[in-house]
Amino acid sequence: MTDLPTNLKTHVAILAGEIGERNVLLPDALRAAESYIAETWQSQGYAVRRQVYEAGGIECANLEVERRGSLWPEEIILIGAHYDSVFGSPGADDNASGVAALLELSRSFVTVEPERTLRFVAFVNEEPPFFAGSRMGSLVYARAAKRRGDRIRLMVSLEMLGCYLDTPGSQSYPPLLRHFYPDRGNFIAFISNWRSREILRRFCQVFRKHSDFPMESLAAPIFVPGVAMSDQFSFWRQGYPGIMVTDTAFCRYHWYHTAGDLPEHLCYEPFARVVSGLRATFLALGCGGWE
Repeated sequence: MTDLPTNLKTHVAILAGEIGERNVLLPDALRAAESYIAETWQSQGYAVRRQVYEAGGIECANLEVERRGSLWPEEIILIGAHYDSVFGSPGADDNASGVAALLELSRSFVTVEPERTLRFVAFVNEEPPFFAGSRMGSLVYARAAKRRGDRIRLMVSLEMLGCYLDTPGSQSYPPLLRHFYPDRGNFIAFISNWRSREILRRFCQVFRKHSDFPMESLAAPIFVPGVAMSDQFSFWRQGYPGIMVTDTAFCRYHWYHTAGDLPEHLCYEPFARVVSGLRATFLALGCGGWE
């Protein structure tokens, strides 16, 4: 993954800088982000599929590409990130960072033939007012996958991956958790619901094997603040196991859901180390390293 920090920075700069705020109130920007993702995937050699639906009177689309598995093609590892931003924010960390990681992970698998299918999905309409509602892009997608009978063995949501801070006290937590986790925001977090705890445990084992980047994990009920606040929630609702990968969002990032969520506030070198570790993890899980 040569020049990974530069590539990630370029994606974030285009999505959150050139395009900027992107949601149904700014449909041209939302479509520009969709086009950028689709064109990037096409340039990588993928055939892009669009799942089109209407939200807020605007035509919206989820996008997907995949590397089909050679031995167990019916078993799917789905890697997703939402490309919309909240009203009033350019959304560099939330969630241009997740999309940038998605695009670079897909690039790294162009020449790889996995044993399980790796599917990459860009979701629309994760942010309010759509979150948890019927027009949330990932819920539209997950419901369709359930109807098709897709065997999604694991869904991984890439949700804010760009902020890392070594300052003491830079990391906060919901009540009680601060007693069990570090006070510096220099790690990546892997979070699941209780039902997905065994898959979370295995995912973390593989990540640790392939990366020395600091990491923490949590399997918890969905009422714990922050646990369900991304697209994995849509898949949990359909009975699929899911994990969120995150820099912990508002527990660390000062510009969360503000106009200050700009590309220059992200930390691209540690961000790239996280993406490299994820790439190795998906390679291992996609090529027989599950048990």
